Amino acid sequence: MRVLGLDPGSRRTGFGVIDCCRGKLTVVAHGCLNVAAAAPTARLRILFEGLQALVSEHHPTEVAVERVFVSRNADSALKLGQARGAALCAVPAAVPVFEYAPRAVKLAVVGSGGAEKFQVAHMIRELLSLAERPGADAADALAVAVCHAHSRLNGVPAQLLGARLGHFAR
Repeated sequence: MRVLGLDPGSRRTGFGVIDCCRGKLTVVAHGCLNVAAAAPTARLRILFEGLQALVSEHHPTEVAVERVFVSRNADSALKLGQARGAALCAVPAAVPVFEYAPRAVKLAVVGSGGAEKFQVAHMIRELLSLAERPGADAADALAVAVCHAHSRLNGVPAQLLGARLGHFAR
């Protein structure tokens, strides 16, 4: 199983690709698509095309996305929702998409749903035997992928971890 984890953002979207083979997790790629420098009207297109290229290059069998948290700033929430929509549209219809609540991801990776970003990054480095701690966005995306992989490898129904299987119209 190859999992693409995504941490969508309106300016930066973290991604992490891991392979799960015989209970072992291996990092294939991770990083961040930074669209902050682009004009606001071009950001969604650049994000969409960048994620399409990632999907074409790495051929994930499943995609795991961090669910949007409730924001008090309506404008920020709208922009985040748009970025998330662009990310989901970049995934081929045949590839299943799972959503995980941020607290569920932190709980699965760190053991605490209220963990700080640096704790998530540290645990991802340890769990995946990375030479260096990844950036915050990439670490979050890898954490989503690890959370999903653990739910599949351990036979835990994704719904118990706060995930929803999405069948999105494209």
